Amino acid sequence: MTNSQADSLRASVKAYDVRGVVGETLTDEMVEALGAGFVDEVSGAGSRVVIGHDMRDSSPTFARAFARGAQARGANVVNLGLCSTDETYFASGSWHVPAAMFTASHNPAKYNGIKFSRAGAQGISLDTGLAAIRDRAIAFLDGGIPAVAAPGSYTEHDVLAEYAGYLRSLVDLSNIRPIRIVVDAGNGMGGLTVPAVLGTVAGLAALPIEIIPMYFELDGTFPNHEANPLEPANLVDLQRAVAQHAADLGLAFDGDADRCFVVDERGEAVNPSAVAAIVAAREIARAKLTSPGEEIVVIHNLITSNIVAETIRALGATPVRTKVGHSLIKDQMAATGAVFGGEHSAHYYFKNFWGADNGMLAAMHVLAEFGSQPEPLSSLTAQYSPYALSGEINSTVADVVAATARVRAAFEARGTLDEFDGLTITGTVAADEPFWWFSVRPSNTEPLLRLNVEAADEPTMARVRDEVLALIRA
Repeated sequence: MTNSQADSLRASVKAYDVRGVVGETLTDEMVEALGAGFVDEVSGAGSRVVIGHDMRDSSPTFARAFARGAQARGANVVNLGLCSTDETYFASGSWHVPAAMFTASHNPAKYNGIKFSRAGAQGISLDTGLAAIRDRAIAFLDGGIPAVAAPGSYTEHDVLAEYAGYLRSLVDLSNIRPIRIVVDAGNGMGGLTVPAVLGTVAGLAALPIEIIPMYFELDGTFPNHEANPLEPANLVDLQRAVAQHAADLGLAFDGDADRCFVVDERGEAVNPSAVAAIVAAREIARAKLTSPGEEIVVIHNLITSNIVAETIRALGATPVRTKVGHSLIKDQMAATGAVFGGEHSAHYYFKNFWGADNGMLAAMHVLAEFGSQPEPLSSLTAQYSPYALSGEINSTVADVVAATARVRAAFEARGTLDEFDGLTITGTVAADEPFWWFSVRPSNTEPLLRLNVEAADEPTMARVRDEVLALIRA
């Protein structure tokens, strides 16, 4: 092993997953070593380990390299082949086995990566095993991967039909009113899963849903636009198509189809916090029916809109505020027994999906709620969008600590400080003044500060946003 290989591997192992440039900071040799390290970390020798991969050109090769390393350390590899990330969570949860998914999610084509799960779809972060996997892999790169006495087997299994059937069992869409939706898969894995879950290709009954497909062809070069619906530019085609086809709504999935974004009948993007509030209300209602009298917990991260916690409380459930990050939230889902968790980034977590995130399941809840009432989607979501939000604004800064200190100094006398995850300041206002709060968080991997602002009205939000941004970028 060269020092550059070790450095590249360290650089590619992030806080919650592996992400690197194919052939540069992530190579077949590194992936094979990671496969061996993963099996050792999860004590997978003699047991099944699941592998899945997205449609990127490098994904099948990486999956095979990972399988070699895993088999060498005794794991019986089950390759799901082409699948979405939440299909690997389904296999990990329903079979109670560890899993690895090859994807770089919404990143451009030159990237790839790995999302790891312990048995039961439990997340793995740097603090809960990913650092150990990295260090084991570096050791294997240096000294080779010693094969165990009984190397593992290799089989292939397509779980798409089982996955689709399971989601249908969680959300009944058979009796909703007929609706027309446009779905932008972004040439990602939604092109595989949407026809199976919402259509009939997996052998399920037809639903009263007309699907107008956009970019369903699986293509890891992303010829139409990046598969990152969080960026407004990547929603433009969907917004135009919803108007063109007079559709009831639009759905956009990211590259590995574990996140879903919603567009209303006017072509306006629905804030993920509004989606979180809608789904939270449905999951709370379900929990009241299935577990009457028990405390119901719903998780939200600290930069979701206030409407999320307000909705949870109004329905008699308990909101639990968490830091940002999917592995952290998966841990909190397990620790609190929460029925649902929502993030501002359109990650949605479900107790009945092993605490893992599933964009398709969130979309189904929105379709079920919308299809059970007569109003347009914009009317339904308006009650869950009462406040003005800035969205996440990233600023590259030379000194993250100094920039944060400038913001703190300017605002600490004007509100309540909270350093739970970065710096959050909630303004102290008189009874007749509009409320506001903002969050400034450093990136885990880049010299960035991330700003989110919410206020009772647009002018207040814009005033606070612009003042904080001027301090960050000074």
